[in-house]
Amino acid sequence: MSGTDEPTPADPRVRCAVADGIARVELARPRARNAVDLPMCRQLRSVFEELDADDSVRVVLLSAQGPAFCAGADLKERAGRDAAWVRRRRIASFAAYDAIERCRRPVVALVHGAVVGSGGEITLAADFAIAAEGTTFRFPEPHWGTVGATQRLQRVIGRRRAKELLFTGRPMPATEALDLGVVCQVVPEERLARTGAEIAGTVAKAPPLAIELTKRAVDLGGETDLDRGIRIEMAAIEQCLTDDGWRDGVDRFTRRGADDATTTDEEKR
Repeated sequence: MSGTDEPTPADPRVRCAVADGIARVELARPRARNAVDLPMCRQLRSVFEELDADDSVRVVLLSAQGPAFCAGADLKERAGRDAAWVRRRRIASFAAYDAIERCRRPVVALVHGAVVGSGGEITLAADFAIAAEGTTFRFPEPHWGTVGATQRLQRVIGRRRAKELLFTGRPMPATEALDLGVVCQVVPEERLARTGAEIAGTVAKAPPLAIELTKRAVDLGGETDLDRGIRIEMAAIEQCLTDDGWRDGVDRFTRRGADDATTTDEEKR
């Protein structure tokens, strides 16, 4: 196996740190513009499977080092490979995206610069994304002689718009990505990390089981009709009631209401 397949411990493709319930995951291959190769696929899968199993984690921020979030798949690693290797490589990428999407913790992508191909897949696998001003998205897989981004993209922006982006490979600016729902906010680049930290802090304060069950109910409900979706939500409510987190939520709401009333009385005086 070549050095391209296995990075040394001193050269990780993905970095992760956890503090105060917030996991910060970084794509850490800036010299290659965070192009996705086989080792990165494996490390992404491993990191997110570990975070999924870590009960101390409340929310995950997914960002990237360097001037680009992700320049797409690393096509250089395919030179001299046969079709069987490329097939295995693509399966590894699907497993990585799936690990991000299936993580029980909310995953917020913080994207900047170029977001190309596999970078878009990673973004769409997150629960939602915040983009820096100047971010551009491209899905040029057909122009690279391959197929990709045909499933998550259309589920977010619709089939016809997905076809247009895939067939043309044109850049999509952050403002358009916002309009189409690919990202939820566009902020100045210098505020991207701070905005992500503020969102993560808000999510981390909520009862963790309620957040986990909410994510599951939304994801499962999106795959069925409304009647079955309501049943999914009711099952989540029943599970939530077995935990005292809902009582904590009521207590916090009650205290906040009292604080608001006190503030209003003081303002009147």
